[in-house]
Amino acid sequence: MAQNAATTDFIAEFTAKLTTTKTLEATDALVLGVQSTDNGPVIVAPALDESAVTDLQDQLETLGVKGKADEVTRVPGTATQFEAKLVVLTGIGSTDAPIQGSPTLDNSTPGNISAEALRRAAGAATAKLPPITDVTLALPAESAAHLTAVAEGAALGTYSFSGYKATEESEEDVEHLSLKFVTSIAEADDLVQRAAVVARATFVTRDLVNTAPSHLFPGTFAEEIDALVASSKIKATIYDEEALAEGGFGGLLGVGQGSANPPRLVKLDYTPDNPKGHIALVGKGITFDSGGISLKPAGSMETMKMDMAGAATVGAVVHAVAELGLDVQVTGWLAMAENMPSATSIKPSDVITLRGGKTVEVMNTDAEGRLVLADALVAATEENPDVVIDIATLTGAAMVALGVRTTGLMGREDVRQELTTAASTTGEIVVELPIPEEARGGFDSNVADMKNTGERFGGMQGAAAFLRDFVGETPWAHLDIAGPAFNESGPRGYTGKDATGVMVRTLIEFVSNRGNR
Repeated sequence: MAQNAATTDFIAEFTAKLTTTKTLEATDALVLGVQSTDNGPVIVAPALDESAVTDLQDQLETLGVKGKADEVTRVPGTATQFEAKLVVLTGIGSTDAPIQGSPTLDNSTPGNISAEALRRAAGAATAKLPPITDVTLALPAESAAHLTAVAEGAALGTYSFSGYKATEESEEDVEHLSLKFVTSIAEADDLVQRAAVVARATFVTRDLVNTAPSHLFPGTFAEEIDALVASSKIKATIYDEEALAEGGFGGLLGVGQGSANPPRLVKLDYTPDNPKGHIALVGKGITFDSGGISLKPAGSMETMKMDMAGAATVGAVVHAVAELGLDVQVTGWLAMAENMPSATSIKPSDVITLRGGKTVEVMNTDAEGRLVLADALVAATEENPDVVIDIATLTGAAMVALGVRTTGLMGREDVRQELTTAASTTGEIVVELPIPEEARGGFDSNVADMKNTGERFGGMQGAAAFLRDFVGETPWAHLDIAGPAFNESGPRGYTGKDATGVMVRTLIEFVSNRGNR
């Protein structure tokens, strides 16, 4: 982890090795799932002989194991019949209380266990492991959906971020960590390698969001994304302040003009040999949001290093799509600026001209995300993609309406439905919302084409109405991740504290589904 702004080294390498096995072998730690049922906790390990778990099953009540979600109990391997130094019992939960975000149950798994319940159980287990090298997971993984979930959850649970601690923990164990999954399905190896790519993309997003804004500002953010994709089939183009001025990107320039760190726009182009369509992804990248002249309260600034999560997500997703070799052209647009108060800052009642020529009266400098997104949306739609999706930590109203674990999804109905389908596979929670026609009227201005603030109520949908003005007839959807992008409470399942990497998996799934059409 970089310790000064002159060095960019913010993205840690995901080095865990993911493999599969059909038979149980000696291991440092063996992970078994426990389901909560009406008849008490039950070990669910269909890949193992029933006799192998009988003795341990009889000990569950004594051990106080309930099988609840996120419950993890460690047992010395010497107290079991397994060749493991440690046996880890991880709660799967109950079918009577399914994990939110995964409503579909697969009858092929004992006890009707959902994929998301397994993903969460696997992540909870690996998140609470001591420093060890070899981990075997014998959770139910006899279908593609469940093996994918177990592999993703286990990999995501290993994440940690400690780059700024004076005494860093040794990375040797993490670098040599092996995660092995007991399964017999034919496509197992391909599925776990895909899970490794998805986990790496999530780690990229988490690392960038967790990085201090003194180290990650538009210039270094752009350099880091450029370095990430340098060895891939992705072409990166970085627009500096001169190029932004020449291109008429007044939103990025206006928001960034109060900072000593000028704005950047990064374009990522991935084009396979025979692409099945073209998807544009646009991400908000405010590396720190003070609110500008419309200054935020001090407490509201404490987590504002995360206001670039949308752009980090786009960069990670495009890179993952290239790694997976998906047959879809994907263009990423990362709109980066730092919103600071100074003598040169944009002021309330200033008028700026955005890419494409529309003028906006800036009534509140803390409604800056929509301005940089508007610039990038216009640039994205100029290339006539089949669909454009923007992702942003855009409104506090999203948190008021949906809480801190749910993503707000707005836009054209068919695109919304595609994203909802993808999210149901990945276990991420989205809620589709309409954009009322009256919401746009709140942005009417007496002196410009529009202003950047609308009605007080329904702010999330109002912000979407503003953005819709900049996509024309292009099929479009907007993801507001203001709540779930940053976890201020305790760890849960495969999601640790702070940056979450929300929607990385869903967007990869969306692109993959488009390629399979």
